[in-house]
Amino acid sequence: MGVNGVHEGKESSFKRMPNTDPPFTLGKIKKAIPPHCFQRSLIHSLSYAVYDLSLSFLFCYLAITYFHLLPSPLAYITWPVYWVLQGCVLTGVWVIAHECGHHAFSDYQWVDDTVGLILHSALFIPYFSWKYSHRRHHLNTGSLERDEVFVPKTKSRVAWYSKYLNNPPGRALSLAVSLLVGWPLYLTFNVSGRPYDRFACHYDPYSPIYSDRERLQVYISDLGILAATFVLYNIATSQGLAFLVCIYGVPLLIANGFLVTITYLQHTHPALPHYDSSEWGWLRGALATMDRDYGILNKVFHNITDTHVAHHLFSNMPHYHAMEATKAIKPLLGEFYQFDDTPIYKALWREAKECLYVEPDDGAPQKGMFWYRNEF
Repeated sequence: MGVNGVHEGKESSFKRMPNTDPPFTLGKIKKAIPPHCFQRSLIHSLSYAVYDLSLSFLFCYLAITYFHLLPSPLAYITWPVYWVLQGCVLTGVWVIAHECGHHAFSDYQWVDDTVGLILHSALFIPYFSWKYSHRRHHLNTGSLERDEVFVPKTKSRVAWYSKYLNNPPGRALSLAVSLLVGWPLYLTFNVSGRPYDRFACHYDPYSPIYSDRERLQVYISDLGILAATFVLYNIATSQGLAFLVCIYGVPLLIANGFLVTITYLQHTHPALPHYDSSEWGWLRGALATMDRDYGILNKVFHNITDTHVAHHLFSNMPHYHAMEATKAIKPLLGEFYQFDDTPIYKALWREAKECLYVEPDDGAPQKGMFWYRNEF
């Protein structure tokens, strides 16, 4: 089964998002959700953070204490298993920190910012810097002019070399680069981000991404990254660079790959539209996102994968209420709710193949509504 129950055969067939304004308001959607879903509990949220961090430290302890005692052939198996498991757990830690940036962790902004700064810095993510750019993404989702990340290009703006990558080897290369270094490239060089009239970087307090009142907190984010760098430098000098790479570096690369996969697949799908200023509205943009099924990883990733529609509608809702909220709003949203249960590895390959640029439909009355294409 594919999107919203539409069968996918050899020729992919997707039930697109309706091309009309939603027949409901945000207020009506909120009324469909049980009120307790909007309540934040510091103890409840902390329990998830403590659980993830305890699991991460347990994996580290086992690797440091016992892996060197294993015979060589077994070590070649245990280390990759450790890297994958630790990468998954670190992705869950990122989700908790991401909730802090949305003020969904507790009722206390200073608690959210303190926890978020520590966790994001440990993952080499500038907390306040990304908090502000990510907030603008939520304010402008689906807008070709103002969205902050995964902004598709129209055909006329696609790079000349793209058509030479529109084949299996080129697609594999593009995906490998995106999954390995896409996240740091976005933070450092704004790759796949909103075009600005000058260089944009999440580490630069004077980047055009930020307003004057946000620059001090960008400096604080940079200090968090410097503190994390100092800790890692001391670990490398005392234990060796190879130790640091095995314990922290490879799992971080895997977590970064998951972040790119999750966010890319949330906003990239043949059924999802993008809008120019003539058609865009906040509710239409917020609904233009895709819930996905990652199997057991849905729980490991705190359901950011299969409740993303609800998250875009109410970003300050704690993740532990998002599934209940999603079930409550699905009947109301109807065709405006988008879900795809295609296995993730297949979805990544398909979207990389079919979602290369956006154009309006020929002859469509909505010239400001853009859909993915892949023909050159």
